[in-house]
Amino acid sequence: MSKAKIGATVISALLALYLIFMVQRGAIMLREPSIVAKVLAVALLALPIIGAWALIVELLFGARIERLGRQLAAEGGLPPDDLPRTPGGRIVREAADEQFELFAREAEEAPGDWRSWFRLSMAYDAAGDRRRARSTMRKAISMERTTRG
Repeated sequence: MSKAKIGATVISALLALYLIFMVQRGAIMLREPSIVAKVLAVALLALPIIGAWALIVELLFGARIERLGRQLAAEGGLPPDDLPRTPGGRIVREAADEQFELFAREAEEAPGDWRSWFRLSMAYDAAGDRRRARSTMRKAISMERTTRG
């Protein structure tokens, strides 16, 4: 199991424990006669529901990325991880930008291929644009799901 998976598992378990405590505190506060306590209790009960939903969505997103990554790797379609790095381990921005142009062009030329969008998402991530990387990966996942049927 990778460090990232171990970290995600630990954080997920801690969040689940926190959510359980919040539900417990909300249930205790519901029994209080004060209206303010009841309003706070409703908030304490609603927030764990939202938190659990967000946790499940993120875990599913990660699992789908991993599945597509394994499929792409099996096909030999993953780009090599050969970008130069700083002594601290970060990818050199100029090299990431050059690679980004390559994968952006590929996605433009094959707009219906989820593989090109997956690689473009990786290029966005390497270039430091996490928001676009996630958005593009969602598009790749959606495209793969529709082609899979």
